[in-house]
Amino acid sequence: MNSIIIITILAVVLLFLGVYKKASALLPVAVIGLLGALASQIATWNTNLYYFNQMVLFDNFSIVFSSLTIITTILIIILSKGYFEKISNDVAEYLALILFALVGVLCMVSFQNLTMLFIGVEIMSISMYALAGIRKKDLASNEAALKYFLMGSFATAFLMFGIALIYGFTGTFNLDQIAAAIGMSNGVIAPLFYTGILFILVGMLFKISAAPFHFWAPDVYEGAPSLITLFMSTVVKTASFAAFIRLFITCFASLSTYLTPTLWIISLLTISIGNLSALKQHSFKRMLAYSSISHAGYMLLAILAIGPNSSKAIFLYASAYSIASITAFAIFIKVKEIVKSDSFEAFNGLGKRNPGMALALTIAMCSLAGIPLTAGFFGKFYIFTNAMAQNYYGLVLLAIINAVIGIWYYFKVIIAMYMKQSLDNSPIDARGNMALVLFITTMATIILGIFPSILSTLF
Repeated sequence: MNSIIIITILAVVLLFLGVYKKASALLPVAVIGLLGALASQIATWNTNLYYFNQMVLFDNFSIVFSSLTIITTILIIILSKGYFEKISNDVAEYLALILFALVGVLCMVSFQNLTMLFIGVEIMSISMYALAGIRKKDLASNEAALKYFLMGSFATAFLMFGIALIYGFTGTFNLDQIAAAIGMSNGVIAPLFYTGILFILVGMLFKISAAPFHFWAPDVYEGAPSLITLFMSTVVKTASFAAFIRLFITCFASLSTYLTPTLWIISLLTISIGNLSALKQHSFKRMLAYSSISHAGYMLLAILAIGPNSSKAIFLYASAYSIASITAFAIFIKVKEIVKSDSFEAFNGLGKRNPGMALALTIAMCSLAGIPLTAGFFGKFYIFTNAMAQNYYGLVLLAIINAVIGIWYYFKVIIAMYMKQSLDNSPIDARGNMALVLFITTMATIILGIFPSILSTLF
């Protein structure tokens, strides 16, 4: 709970720093404040702390997912030095909105009451709507914000209606009490209760951009500022999956037979649509958007095969995906700044122009593709083994085939960097904050690929 209070106060402090024109203090204050929030989370390890009449629960599950989102946000903010200044003079509002979104994220990963889930989703979503359209004179950014807002509003309505139906059957919003009510029903459950579950499912599937609720994601990811896209595809997605699995493990695990056909089809559709659509893209950023959809499909396998190892599988996968995505977006932002293009051709000859940056991007692409000795390989390994333990052999086989297909569009970037002539001979340098972030994420990808037990032992 202390972390939520710290980040809320930190966001307000950043706004005041912006008012008093203390631009140079914004980034260090934000990073130091987030490190304090991270320390407060770690300090509560192995303690189950309830707050507000059991509306919020800070246990090890919420701590590991909260810590992942905070660390990811710290890296994104470090990476943002000089980025937001090119878009607007008011950098404070960017950083404040990111932190307010992070407050919603922490509520989502630690909720113990459906009311708190809804509040967390709304705090996060409203901040993201503003961030997606914050480039006021950019039509693509305006379009992204409008699409995100309209689709998000419909999804929120489904989520709230579903919560209302669950309350109508159980008479409570508390997760443990809902699970107890289901257990005492002796299998006699009203049809509207199942309808409520489906409505909640629709709302959560929108947040993770799973098919067929994914159609907003490519345009929003492409139109939003790249760092905001990075935040959406990592922090927001991680929080949504953490909330998703917390809800289903606590409340609806006993009803998995009812949910299995729906989740089976949605998982396969999400993986296939994401991969096949990414194959056709010429824009690197749009490819990453469709890639993000396919990764959501892989993580859905852990929810389909709900069990004691599902949380660990999603955490490992989300960690590997977030680290690799930060590397990919950081290099994309730098290359686009020099070459003025977001196509795959923009990376032509990067292996000669900046070998270190090309190596970092190669490792990130291999991790996203699931190549061995990278963090992404073990992320997929845990997802697939968890699903096979529940006898989903056919779906895992189809997912592996899709993973092989995915290697092609990731390797298009590697081929461009090392085997094609550069469009521009201007130097591309990664210095200062960007070099620091690339070093951290690249080393993390390699280390977690060799020693995945560093994270797996947390569960």
